[in-house]
Amino acid sequence: MTSRRLPPFLRALLLALGVLLAGCASLPPPQGRTESSALQDTADTRLGRSVAEMARGHPGQSGVFALAQGLDAFAARAGLADAAERSLDVQYYIWRDDMSGGLLLDVLRRAADRGVRVRLLLDDNNTAGMDRVLAELAAHRNIEVRLFNPSVARGWRPLGYLLDFERQNRRMHNKSFTADNQVTIVGGRNVGDEYFDADPGRLFVDLDVIAIGPVVSQVSRDFDRYWASDSSYPAQWIVRPRGGAPPPVSESAGATLATNRALYLDALEREGFVRAAMQHRLPFEWAPVRMVSDDPGKGLGLAGDDSLLWSRLLRVMRPPRSSLELVSPYFVPGAAGVEQLASLARQGVRIVVVTNSLAATDVAAVHAGYARWRKALLEAGVTLFEMKPTAGEQLATERRLGGSSAASLHAKTFSVDRTQLFVGSFNFDPRSQQLNTELGFVIDSPALAAATSDAIIGKLARTAYRVQLGPDGALQWADKIEGRELLLDAEPGASFWRQFGVGLLSLLPIDWLL
Repeated sequence: MTSRRLPPFLRALLLALGVLLAGCASLPPPQGRTESSALQDTADTRLGRSVAEMARGHPGQSGVFALAQGLDAFAARAGLADAAERSLDVQYYIWRDDMSGGLLLDVLRRAADRGVRVRLLLDDNNTAGMDRVLAELAAHRNIEVRLFNPSVARGWRPLGYLLDFERQNRRMHNKSFTADNQVTIVGGRNVGDEYFDADPGRLFVDLDVIAIGPVVSQVSRDFDRYWASDSSYPAQWIVRPRGGAPPPVSESAGATLATNRALYLDALEREGFVRAAMQHRLPFEWAPVRMVSDDPGKGLGLAGDDSLLWSRLLRVMRPPRSSLELVSPYFVPGAAGVEQLASLARQGVRIVVVTNSLAATDVAAVHAGYARWRKALLEAGVTLFEMKPTAGEQLATERRLGGSSAASLHAKTFSVDRTQLFVGSFNFDPRSQQLNTELGFVIDSPALAAATSDAIIGKLARTAYRVQLGPDGALQWADKIEGRELLLDAEPGASFWRQFGVGLLSLLPIDWLL
């Protein structure tokens, strides 16, 4: 049959597929990019002078402050962008085109308008629908945007995975926001309403730290490595923005958005977070802090085991002697991980793991990779807690937020003997270990380690189920309601079909993908 005899829609489909096949089969190295690196002449900026005053008396140490509340985390980023005078280096896995994402893009533009050099590095896995926005940013004379492991199939991203799976399955999960090479924010939060307590339907329990001192230069050097890596492409080489205005917003939706923006901006103005830091009213904890990250070559499968974050963590962290408190929203230990935890438990180490329940998780497939190991972990003496989806109501009341009704754990942190603390983007799953690139801090501070553990684990009686084995060896979920303990024999809060689907997934050998 000749193409002339094919129906018009089929001819168009075959033509589009041919173009995409040609474009997605391979992506050449990004040769010809402009070269740049972190600016070093920033000690005389407002941030530089303020940091120097605060660092006096703490040689060799970095100052860190935990950002446990979403509004604080948003205010810190927005405030740093407004305070920057020379440079902003920003790196994220997800940047939503929503209220908070739009507001933070606005502050980046404002900074660029007054002459600040802005480098924005985004993983391309979650930029669908943002080509027009990214193209507009990249057109600014002081803003450069790069995309990590980008998809050439802009119209239908799954096709990119099908044709270039080995590369597209490797993502940049790092999160950092650095102003003037003087102050940085690193942790678990992406950019979007759900991460900053601005989504009335979902509240993420998350954690970042704002840091000053020597560790900031480490983050800047690491950003340079990713910026210059063979996975990072100038956005204008990739995006194909379509002309015309963005889709219209309904009158009611527009009014709601305007109201939410006004309320959030008003709260942000009252917060004065960075202003408090610059006036030395923010109680930084001073301690040795080391940045750990993956070699960006991991994004192309070219990094050796010794250059991976997981290997570096094992070298930097002390072996637990008394306790290991681990918080991970996506916890997939695998057989080797279970054995390592069991070995520690046999040595008398108290191990507590906090993760999401099936009803609370936003990635049910990952829960399937975790669920199969629960009995083995419990039999080894590991204590398991699973976040309740209804924790959002309790936490929203504590944070004075209106309307939050669903909670999901998103913080990635662990404490060794309550003396060493890790905070970053690393999940305890095979994807973080083997596929995605990650970034985090190892902080030698008993005060911060204990305070962070208490802030999360101290609330577990109200916000999480305790998983245990019943007399017959079956799983039980212990829940406390008005002081009374209630024992549940099935995944609490999860529908039959959600449980059924996870049960099927748990039978498949897909842990390496999770």
